[in-house]
Amino acid sequence: MYDAIIVGARCAGAAAALLLARKGYRVLLVDKATFPSDTISGHFVFHPGVLKLQHWGLLDKVLASGCPPITKMVFDIGDFTLTGQIPQEMNGLPFGIGPRRTVLDTILVEAAVEAGAELWQGFVVTDLLRDQDTVVGIRGRSSDARDITEHARIVIGADGKHSKIAQLVGAPIYHEVPSLTCWYYTYWSNLPCDSLEIHWRHHRLVLLFPTNDGLTFGMVGWPHQEFHEFRGDIEGNYLKTMRMFPEVADRIANARREERFVGMADVPNFFRKPFGRGWALVGDAGHHKDPTPAYGISDAFCDAELLTDAIHNGFNGQQTLPDALAEYEQLRNQRAIPDHEYTCQMSRLEQWDNPDMLRLRAALRGNAEDTGRYLAMAAKAIPRDVFLAPQNLQRIFQQAVHLPT
Repeated sequence: MYDAIIVGARCAGAAAALLLARKGYRVLLVDKATFPSDTISGHFVFHPGVLKLQHWGLLDKVLASGCPPITKMVFDIGDFTLTGQIPQEMNGLPFGIGPRRTVLDTILVEAAVEAGAELWQGFVVTDLLRDQDTVVGIRGRSSDARDITEHARIVIGADGKHSKIAQLVGAPIYHEVPSLTCWYYTYWSNLPCDSLEIHWRHHRLVLLFPTNDGLTFGMVGWPHQEFHEFRGDIEGNYLKTMRMFPEVADRIANARREERFVGMADVPNFFRKPFGRGWALVGDAGHHKDPTPAYGISDAFCDAELLTDAIHNGFNGQQTLPDALAEYEQLRNQRAIPDHEYTCQMSRLEQWDNPDMLRLRAALRGNAEDTGRYLAMAAKAIPRDVFLAPQNLQRIFQQAVHLPT
């Protein structure tokens, strides 16, 4: 019998397996995929996720894979372009990193196995085992077509937004907002990029960042209601969107596309109740959000740590397991619900015409230190309420070298 069976071995599931195994628990990690393998993902990891990887001893491995540290951010919304470097508060750690999922997921899975977790690849979960109303294990089919059952003290669903585990337990959904955007991305050679670049106009968004193998990841976003129009001419609409931005158009003209276009249109926003009797959810299985602010992987890492701490407290008697898991949901929501509201606002891709924000951007022009801190706020390295505190804004405006006329 296992202490925990984790269904889904990508960012959230592998991280949870790693952390539980390091605490000495017997963990089974299963996934229908085999590793290394790719998955549809924007795969940017903002600063909170970078901190987790460093804390777990994995950041150096990710960087050694050829994934560049991103120490600069470029933010263009049409007024002018703000560019900022890492501020002192980030202690030299990058704003973020953009490792391919073939790289990141494999590093996490291998670390979980090294910590003592057992990994079953190519395993499909078909049902849950129950003792009355309590989940006590899984039933599934192995890669060699054997039907297998295994028991555990808790079963964790880390199997994505369409989680089989969530469906089997009937996990309630709340704060639900349907898909607001659609996206296509690909990878380019000979497209110079050393930053996270955000280029925004009304109903159009371009994201660029460097990734493994010397390639640049390029993603364009449109409103979800225009998905069928976009899909009617994927390459034409992708390039037309890229060429909207002068800073991108010159580079894309000389670049070479190295991979096919990948589309994302199924990007709902929701929370699920993440626990019940004998089960829990983590990552996209428990909370999924639009990729516009690129919070998904960082949130998955944070939630994996919250969940494993809760399970540990429940297993060792510090709390009852139901109380510990209820606290996990509370802590997750304290962070994620404000981000959910911000994400839904951003994902409407409306023209950024908030006069207070435009005035702040104008005041930051020529102020390299505070520009870096402003962009660090976007990277979730500095809390929004700290940077946007009235006394801090007053100081910035007083020091401004350019103010709107």
